[in-house]
Amino acid sequence: MIQLLLAVIYLSFISLGLPDSLLGAAWPSMYGGLGVPVSCAGIISIIISGGTIVSSLQSDRLTRRFGTGRVTAVSVAMTAAALFGFSVSGRFWMLCLWAVPYGLGAGSVDAALNNYVALHYASRHMSWLHCMWGVGASLGPYIIGRVLSGGGHWSGGYRTVAVLQIALTAILLLSLPLWRGPAGGGEGGGETARPLSLREILSIPKARASMATFFAYCALESTASLWSSSYLTLCRGVPAETAAGYAGLFFIGITAGRALSGFLTYKLNDRQMVRLGQGIIALGVIAAALPLGAPAALAGLLLIGLGCAPIYPSVIHATPDHFGAARSQAVIGVEMASAYVGTCLMPPLFGLAAGRGAAALFPVYLLALLAVMVLAHERLLHGGGEEKRLCLL
Repeated sequence: MIQLLLAVIYLSFISLGLPDSLLGAAWPSMYGGLGVPVSCAGIISIIISGGTIVSSLQSDRLTRRFGTGRVTAVSVAMTAAALFGFSVSGRFWMLCLWAVPYGLGAGSVDAALNNYVALHYASRHMSWLHCMWGVGASLGPYIIGRVLSGGGHWSGGYRTVAVLQIALTAILLLSLPLWRGPAGGGEGGGETARPLSLREILSIPKARASMATFFAYCALESTASLWSSSYLTLCRGVPAETAAGYAGLFFIGITAGRALSGFLTYKLNDRQMVRLGQGIIALGVIAAALPLGAPAALAGLLLIGLGCAPIYPSVIHATPDHFGAARSQAVIGVEMASAYVGTCLMPPLFGLAAGRGAAALFPVYLLALLAVMVLAHERLLHGGGEEKRLCLL
């Protein structure tokens, strides 16, 4: 039963990744038909991220009341409905409406699953499970690219992913007894008797440094996801239909990197994994910035994805060790909210620059976010006190 529950969690992580890369891959083909400027992708991104912020902040309460299994099933069902709504939307305002359940479906399940895995599984499993997120995120651009290259409409890609999410929802509903049994018991991991308020969480030492780390990391990842296709098209001369598929290189890098990271955790601790990823991101940004044409830019996207691979799972996995199992669900909730604030604010900010003809600043923008992430993570590690201990799995 334990192995079966782990398989369900793997599928859940695939479902988390499937919707995340769709907008960035499809947008170069969407905005013209919708009659809006390229920067309007940022508006949809803001709405989606706003929903995830709200649901992330409620994850502690929802998970305590309903359990991880039910939260996961309902969240995936909401995402499936939103994706189908996207596929039948022919106006920009309709996309904005469907973006609300799109975002609300992501936050609670993200925090709940990450906390469950951080409490009950070794670091290598966190990396491999997030590799499954990368599988889903890589499939998104691939599906969009195949539909567009076959002469189809972008809505067909969204409809395909919606069907996949509906199938995953059915599997999750059938798996609910597993979460109530011995394999799924003890979700709290020694949690406190009541949910912590936001003020109480912010008063925890180093909580703000952890939040800043997630803000910068997810701002970088989401900016790369949303604007890599447009960067390739506007600045490297890659056709839109080809760029949609090539944008998947970023997620392929994340997926392959997380598969490898699971093995590297036998030798490296969470802190070392994060620093290794940050160095690889720097190399990828430099490659994308060099005036060497499309091949160098594509190699840069792959390297950026490889560098992103170990960071998120390693910082998440260290959260119970930094803050204790009793507070980990609450802290991970605000970490996720901070991550989505970064996702909400920073890609649209770059969209304003891209809309004014400054898309070539894409590598510079990523480098600035990387610098913020490095500073915040080092503060998290060296903030003092008994919480310096890191997970060494």
